[in-house]
Amino acid sequence: MRGELEFIRNIKEKYGLKFLGDDCAVLPKDAKTDLVITADLLVEDIDFRLSWTRAEMIGHKALAVSLSDIAAMGGTPKWAMLSIGVPVSIWKGKFVDKFYEGWFGLARRHGVELVGGDVSRTPDTIVIDSIVGGVVPKGRAIMRSGARPGDSIFVTGALGGAAGGLELLESGVHYRKVRGRQRALLARQLLPEPRIEAGKYLSRRNLATSMIDISDGLAADLHHICEASGAGAEIELDAIPVDETLAQFPLLKQRAFALGGGEDLELLFTSKQKPITGRGLPPITCIGTITSNAGVVELVTPDARQLLPPAGYRHF
Repeated sequence: MRGELEFIRNIKEKYGLKFLGDDCAVLPKDAKTDLVITADLLVEDIDFRLSWTRAEMIGHKALAVSLSDIAAMGGTPKWAMLSIGVPVSIWKGKFVDKFYEGWFGLARRHGVELVGGDVSRTPDTIVIDSIVGGVVPKGRAIMRSGARPGDSIFVTGALGGAAGGLELLESGVHYRKVRGRQRALLARQLLPEPRIEAGKYLSRRNLATSMIDISDGLAADLHHICEASGAGAEIELDAIPVDETLAQFPLLKQRAFALGGGEDLELLFTSKQKPITGRGLPPITCIGTITSNAGVVELVTPDARQLLPPAGYRHF
């Protein structure tokens, strides 16, 4: 069965679409700026479950995943359009009001204005459509296609927390019933924070040659960069920053979460410079190097190296 990426490639080639294939579409705006636009769909029981979370958290996450796409282009978010479809039973309760409270809480923090959308009825599940637009300095949007052999590979923050939080949720742990490290881990899944400031910093200083947000998983998203750039990569297992809230899991599982778990919303980027630091930025860690071995991603340990498949979340 064809996958999501194959479907997108086929559509792009069949209809000659030139703005499709990155975290955002980049469109000309004026002499000084370009427009960046992204769209995300969240579906109940696929992207969230009502038994795991609260309406405010779903509202937060619905915006966060789109803001993360803007961050991955080095953009500044400005406006959003939000559509939601709900069953009658949900409409009669407080869910929709609480959902918008969570959405606006995050929107206010990032100066995002809601400019439109729609509300509709669905037969039995909640469907959310999030569109966010922003701006980036002219010609400075950071694409997936700019990585070149010799570039260093970096990630912001720490990885695997969202996947660990998902495992806790699947095991029956509930956010309201835990505290401390378990709650922090659940928050990585339920209340992710987009790296807007880090993305803007990299764009303003022209530091990143390519970038993507880690939504499918480090392995999968690194393959996306390599495919778009016609390059390969090697990363060092011991260099990958693992979320400290995963300490309750065995080391092998921690590393599996960091490599293949999605939804961390950290930034994965390449650069000709090393190291990269800045005031107010999250930790930025160099984890490897871009190579000329197109399409080949290798995982290096002190004892060996092996091919790293594009493991991560797939819709189909």
